[in-house]
Amino acid sequence: MEFSHETLVGTAKSWGLFYLIGFSICVLIYTFWPSNKERFKDAQEHVFDKEDRPWT
Repeated sequence: MEFSHETLVGTAKSWGLFYLIGFSICVLIYTFWPSNKERFKDAQEHVFDKEDRPWT
């Protein structure tokens, strides 16, 4: 069973596209999952916790 270069490139491009779409969907699900709301709210409030001043 012999594969040409074009066949391998086409297969890699197709599966790469499916992989990126699937990964993006997983990230969106994680982002908007209701139980993560509190975690993201804490992160939003504590980004500049005690460090919101110039360096001296």
